[in-house]
Amino acid sequence: MTTLSLLAGLALGPIVGLVATLAMDQVMPRLPEGTTAPKVAAGVLTDTPVDDAPERLATWVHYVAGGGSGLLFVGLAAATGSLLGLGPLVAVAVAGVVQLALMVGFFALVPLPRASGLPRQRLGRVRRDWAVSAAAYVVVAAAIVGVATGI
Repeated sequence: MTTLSLLAGLALGPIVGLVATLAMDQVMPRLPEGTTAPKVAAGVLTDTPVDDAPERLATWVHYVAGGGSGLLFVGLAAATGSLLGLGPLVAVAVAGVVQLALMVGFFALVPLPRASGLPRQRLGRVRRDWAVSAAAYVVVAAAIVGVATGI
């Protein structure tokens, strides 16, 4: 595995995040509540009900968070490999598990409970669909990092 320098990681992270977010965009519309997650974030930021949240802001938040998550994923993969002395494949796999837990946990604990206009019956579906979408993101991010580093 090629070790990523700090500069290479900073350059690769947002690209990984953008491509993984685009892959996530293919999964989200196929799920009953899949496209609700970006609206949750936009609704919390604007203090509006989820279904009335501004679409443009939801899109921006989705892609900015995706790019930032790509930076986090690349950093986790690099840190896991170097700090724990794991092989490259295991390091990317561990980073993927941690990334998925962070993505789902953050969404479920920070914006979702603060969202207004979502009936309780929808909360479980929104969490589940976000977890599926986040898993798609992590799989694609892991594949890109694997290819980029020669795993």
